[in-house]
Amino acid sequence: MKDRGIALENTGKNCILYPAEEADRPLIVLNHFAEDGGSLVRALRESSCGDGSLLVVGDLDWNRDLSPWAAPAIRKSEEPFSGGADAYLDALLHVILPEAEKRIPGKPAFYGIAGYSLAGLFALYSLYRCERFTRAASMSGSLWFTDFLQFATTEPLRVRPEKLYLSLGDREAKTRNPQLAAVQENTEKLCAHYRSLGLNAEFTLNEGNHFRDADLRTAKGIAAIL
Repeated sequence: MKDRGIALENTGKNCILYPAEEADRPLIVLNHFAEDGGSLVRALRESSCGDGSLLVVGDLDWNRDLSPWAAPAIRKSEEPFSGGADAYLDALLHVILPEAEKRIPGKPAFYGIAGYSLAGLFALYSLYRCERFTRAASMSGSLWFTDFLQFATTEPLRVRPEKLYLSLGDREAKTRNPQLAAVQENTEKLCAHYRSLGLNAEFTLNEGNHFRDADLRTAKGIAAIL
């Protein structure tokens, strides 16, 4: 992918597109906490992953845009989750992606979706709500989210993914918060569920807590689905 991004207008979000070098390469959507994803793109280029276009979407209200349904906050000092993922997914599919498709060479070989933390949860959730994405990467995904494991293991996927990548830090479950402490168990159970369906699902355990090497972990996940 090219190292210079293109700002997309009329999307309602801060969207930067890094087009592929060649035509008809995959398009990966990354919902991201950084402004433009520049450091991540550099990490991707250093990883020697396959060529593809990367659409970085920022300016997100995380607790609204990326949460599947309303749920209490996990800490008293934080805002509750308001469950706006379906509305954001609709905007992503029908407003943001069409703008990106105007700027990439050719047509995408496939669409993938990736994210870190709550954006990793959203990446997996999207597979249950639309057929656009056939590969997904969830890095340090918030799979502790209220009732998500039950939802993900009982609801049907809208698409049969070609590749799923899940990763987690080996210290993320070491917390006094009982909800957060379930994250590794839930991630491993969900990966096992996907494998039981005959899907190509990879799980990687990295060193460190939730905040360690976020860009490197994200680059690793995107490279895996490219």
